[in-house]
Amino acid sequence: MDANRLRWDGGPGHYEVHYVSLTDRASGVGVWIRYTLLAPLDGPPTCALWLLAMDPERPGEHVGRKATFPAAELQSVAEPFRLTVGGAQLTDRGATGAFDDVAWDLRWEPHGHAHHHVHPLLERARIARTVLVLPHPDLAVQGAVSWADRSIELAGARGGQAHLWGSKHATRWAWLHCNDLGRFGAFVDGVSVVVPRFGRQIGPSTPVVGRFGGRDFASTGPLRVARNPSRFTLTSWEFEARERGRRLVGAVDARREDLVGVTYHDPDGERAYCYNTEVASLRLQVWEGERLVEELEAPRRAHFEYAQREPLADVPLLVT
Repeated sequence: MDANRLRWDGGPGHYEVHYVSLTDRASGVGVWIRYTLLAPLDGPPTCALWLLAMDPERPGEHVGRKATFPAAELQSVAEPFRLTVGGAQLTDRGATGAFDDVAWDLRWEPHGHAHHHVHPLLERARIARTVLVLPHPDLAVQGAVSWADRSIELAGARGGQAHLWGSKHATRWAWLHCNDLGRFGAFVDGVSVVVPRFGRQIGPSTPVVGRFGGRDFASTGPLRVARNPSRFTLTSWEFEARERGRRLVGAVDARREDLVGVTYHDPDGERAYCYNTEVASLRLQVWEGERLVEELEAPRRAHFEYAQREPLADVPLLVT
């Protein structure tokens, strides 16, 4: 699938991420697995594997692990897609890997098509410094995940797989994914970003994609994303998104104790601090004109993160 194809040309000034996020209903556990590349402006490129796991019933036992390798440990094949980092693999049908005290063996059946957050005009003009695409937005995941002294078997855990790349993270942002909304085939994925432009901070810009009632939703036009209302904090996000007479109204709630802090590194050496949970709650309304057609909820089954350029004193960074 072209949406997962590695975009790095071997030069400096680039970062790239493939990730899987999921929440398991049976155990309540949320898991976030990342395969990453960092090609700094100064210094050798590296790749890395990440695994985060959080259990809302055991908030003091969240796990964050990262293993870093030379870029020679990264290999990629475009067709059929296969990415290998430090011996761990990601394909369009699953993900496997192990390092330190963590391991995963995930399988899924792909269906549907990729969904793009960045409008093609912005991508071609290179106005967007990060591009985000969802190769697999709505997955039922089988397999197993283990960490420390714990292991869980997955049977239809809901999740998604995404791919992003660019030269610089935003100054501040919120992100959401959820495909466990009680309706077959329904999902939502969005991001709201504040970025530096012309000596000041611009935004938030808020692209949102999804599928409801068997119809795709894409609020991604350059003017539309600037007009979508959005207000986010460390533990919440309220947003609206419009597309062709339809409107989404969403509210995300994340408990502070369910957040796991990690550090992102830009190619220029600057850092961003991300606070992630895969066990947030979401309330979502779907409107057509003035008619409310669906009200959807995902208690502790939504994926959410908040990020900024300064670390928070009271939320530990498990990955630095």
